[in-house]
Amino acid sequence: MSTNRRPRVTIDDVARATGVSRQTVSRAINNKTEIDPETRQRILDVARAMGYRPSRFARGLVRQHLTTVGLVIADVLNPFFPEVAAGLLEAAEHRGWQVVVYSTGSDHRKELEVVDMLFDQVDVGVAFLLHQDAIVKAAAANLPFVLLDKGDRAPSVPGVRIDFESGVRQGLEYLIDRGHRRIAMIDDLTYVTAQAPDTRRDLYLKIMTERGLPVDAGWIQPAHNSVEGGGTAMEQLLAAHPDVTAVFAYNDMIAIGAQRRAVQLGLRVPGDCAFLGFDGLSIGELVDPPLTTLHLDKRRLGEIAIEQAALLLAGPGEAAVLDAVIRPELLVRGST
Repeated sequence: MSTNRRPRVTIDDVARATGVSRQTVSRAINNKTEIDPETRQRILDVARAMGYRPSRFARGLVRQHLTTVGLVIADVLNPFFPEVAAGLLEAAEHRGWQVVVYSTGSDHRKELEVVDMLFDQVDVGVAFLLHQDAIVKAAAANLPFVLLDKGDRAPSVPGVRIDFESGVRQGLEYLIDRGHRRIAMIDDLTYVTAQAPDTRRDLYLKIMTERGLPVDAGWIQPAHNSVEGGGTAMEQLLAAHPDVTAVFAYNDMIAIGAQRRAVQLGLRVPGDCAFLGFDGLSIGELVDPPLTTLHLDKRRLGEIAIEQAALLLAGPGEAAVLDAVIRPELLVRGST
């Protein structure tokens, strides 16, 4: 399968476009003093507009630095991302690479800004991007790129897919088989606000319908992506639908907040209401009762991203579109 990546712009292309010699372009790119400042700036402007990036090997010889990975994550405060980063950092260290971490807060404008910064600062990008136009921009950049949680949004870009369907199906069918029929979902407000595809919500609706359990529109309650947000959403959900007997949360942080608030409101867990999270964060073991969750191998997610990055840096002949799949596993604990 073709990556549809445009051909790499060479130093000779920049020389032809600016009407100077190859050596002059090299001097401008490497900030040598024996070149007129105005000429240097004109060459740099043209090079950037053309999408020229110096060879990572040549640049390493000039600047004497390691191969640099730009890791883009949504939220440094969400324990999911540090666990992914830990696997990625370890794998990068084994290769003698360095990693620069950028956090976007899932902000649309910040995602676009970070993609621009990566062009000048790193050799390869590994990114979690929420917004489609940021993904398109990353795919079009003349920069090797690996998407985390790529889904179906960028078929031509290498990435790691999370098999959400197998995970959500395991979790919901487990709840249904235990007799639950009024299963609500606490969703991530970020996806609602961004009007972005929300795979977990779509799968929740699909599987409930397949099992003959129509979902009341009010059973999907949006929440800020935090423990506090989960608690607030649970209180709102119970005020409108006190007959709910189980809750599937977008992730473990939201699930933990929802479960804690339910207990504070006098509900027995799992006797009155069961809780199912997603991600498999270690903090889920610390709540009482421990949280049942759909566990992802987050460190392996980061390791695979570095493996894909290495193949991309090795050259276009080494690999076509790279796709890897991580499958969640149901981890049953006391909350269900």
